[in-house]
Amino acid sequence: QVQLVESGGGLAQAGGSLRLSCAASGRVFSSYTVGWFRQVPGKEREFVAAISPSTLRTYYADSVKGRFTISRDNAKNTVYLQMNSLKPEDTAVYYCATGSSYYGANNRKSYDTWGQGTQVTVSS
Repeated sequence: QVQLVESGGGLAQAGGSLRLSCAASGRVFSSYTVGWFRQVPGKEREFVAAISPSTLRTYYADSVKGRFTISRDNAKNTVYLQMNSLKPEDTAVYYCATGSSYYGANNRKSYDTWGQGTQVTVSS
């Protein structure tokens, strides 16, 4: 079983940047697809980005494409989400998750282990 801990959230101004980290412990992290999702109160958790285990394919929601970049360092058991050109609508709790297959990477049901989340707030 993999345990996940997100960090790097905080307050940013519109147009600014933040980098989120997802640190993993436990089983071999490098064999998992890792996804980032976000959620605001009263809404469903939505897909943000995903990265495959070894070929490093990436997949982004249209709302963040060109602004966010997902990457991973398997030696450090860490996945990153670089968020640039932030907008107030990016405000949410951000979660990382692991799944065993890249197929359906934008579907939260494809993931079976989740972190506790980190708050991102973007002011206008």
